[in-house]
Amino acid sequence: MDQERPLRERLIDVGVELVLSEGAGALGLREIARRAGVSHGAPRRYFPTHQSLLSAIARRGFEDLGVRIAAVAGAPELSPRERVRTIGVAYVGYALEHAGMFALMFRHDLLDSTGQGPSDGPRLRESTLPMFELLVTLVRRCGAAEPSVTAAALWANLHGVAQLWRWGSLQLALGGAPLDGVERLVGAAVDAHLGPEPV
Repeated sequence: MDQERPLRERLIDVGVELVLSEGAGALGLREIARRAGVSHGAPRRYFPTHQSLLSAIARRGFEDLGVRIAAVAGAPELSPRERVRTIGVAYVGYALEHAGMFALMFRHDLLDSTGQGPSDGPRLRESTLPMFELLVTLVRRCGAAEPSVTAAALWANLHGVAQLWRWGSLQLALGGAPLDGVERLVGAAVDAHLGPEPV
């Protein structure tokens, strides 16, 4: 751990490492402080509540996911539908690669979206809206009658694919785990919400 890095950032770094390696259940203030090499009361100088520290850790997850989605969503050679599918694969892939972080990011009952200072930028929940708006824009370009509702339903479907795949339920239902299983499920979800692909 870089001792020269400001303590606030070190605490978040430790929290990110913990959630990625051991899951959200390992994110106790005392354990984070211990691993950062500070007293158990030190995090309170920067994070008045446990929830505010969890929110800062989750924000890192949303930033990472946002970078991944931006990297695949901006490909000009892809049609809007192909971009939706690519975003879906990136979203589910992130959930499977970083299961602990993904689980934390959507635990709004654990996260503090109201007690953040103005320097922290938009509240955590609102900071996720640009990704959703991108999906709405692409769904609209695909000709959906109710783009926001369709995008929300597709997002819920993709979230469910990620969770059920991680738990092994979809592999069981499909009689195994084909290598392209996640991509095929994402493609089926996109087709189910956007209708058959035009020929």
